[in-house]
Amino acid sequence: MRIMAKIQNYEEYWGLTNAFTDYNGEKFLATLTVCVDFIDTHKEEEYSEEKYSRLQDEVYKVNPINHISIRKSINQLVKMGFVNSFLLSYHILTKDYLQAKTDRKRKTLLSRIVYDNSSFNRSVTDESSLHQLNFLINTLIENGKLSKSDIIALMLVDIETVEKGFLDREKLNEYLNLANQIDPKDGKTFIQRKYNQVGYLNNILNKLDEICFVNDELYFTEDAKRIFGENLELESKKRDPYLHMLYKTELKRESFAVYQAEKCMVERLDYPVLIASHIKPFIQSNDFEAYDVNNGILLSRNFDSLFDLGYITFDTDGKIVVSAQLSEEVKTHILEYQLDSNFINSKRLEYLDYHRNNVFRKCG
Repeated sequence: MRIMAKIQNYEEYWGLTNAFTDYNGEKFLATLTVCVDFIDTHKEEEYSEEKYSRLQDEVYKVNPINHISIRKSINQLVKMGFVNSFLLSYHILTKDYLQAKTDRKRKTLLSRIVYDNSSFNRSVTDESSLHQLNFLINTLIENGKLSKSDIIALMLVDIETVEKGFLDREKLNEYLNLANQIDPKDGKTFIQRKYNQVGYLNNILNKLDEICFVNDELYFTEDAKRIFGENLELESKKRDPYLHMLYKTELKRESFAVYQAEKCMVERLDYPVLIASHIKPFIQSNDFEAYDVNNGILLSRNFDSLFDLGYITFDTDGKIVVSAQLSEEVKTHILEYQLDSNFINSKRLEYLDYHRNNVFRKCG
């Protein structure tokens, strides 16, 4: 009963609806303009239902729809953070958003506004300091990627009770298990019921800077480009999860055979998280190369990022070669390391040759 009660309360946590999906569209911009002008004109007037009714009448002039839909559209502006509750003020960047000359500029401003000021619990008549979008993005930072099911599971979280401001994978899996519980009332799981409705949230996420969906999973754009290649407009090559797991297991075993522990093959430290880093990028590899253990090295997060983005590579002796784009401070720090010679073989050298010639950023 406690589980079902928790599921039924989700609306209190992540109540989001979309009257608009195109935030560069004429109706969205016209409605926002009316709200901003109305607030500027009546900012000394305290909130009342009569004041709210007058605003709805003004919005009707530019978007003649029924008043229920008008209220929904105004509330969306409040939930997204453009306008504040009780119609007394708006976000400091809202006018910049309206005055932006390009959709690209508005995208950046949208990202700033919703990250800084959105709250799905907020409405015209109710204030809230809970920022679900920030919680989701912090959870993405912690986990690296989020599936559509992960995002739906987050809709069950009362973020006010989570002190650290994000969920790690273990805690997220607990909510996933909760979201997969079958509700005896309709025989469906929470994920099944909300799979289409989560589109409201995904619509906002799709329009923010520096995050993107690839194969129905949410990534930071930089990470996605590192994994899937620079051109994310092309159809991305999808990893086979089982083959990738075997590939990483082989690298761990190779490391263990040398160090009697699973360690970074460059720093020789047993970090709690190690990355099975492709030498020839996964997106550029054929089916065999993609899961060939010789096309991989086990690296810490820092070295994996530098290597995958081409800021460092290794010569035939395993010595680090650094890009001219790196600062002198970073160069000094990393040049003391090298790829352990135990992991250099003829096949790996072929992949490293590819990396030096096709991935490495030789100069600015």
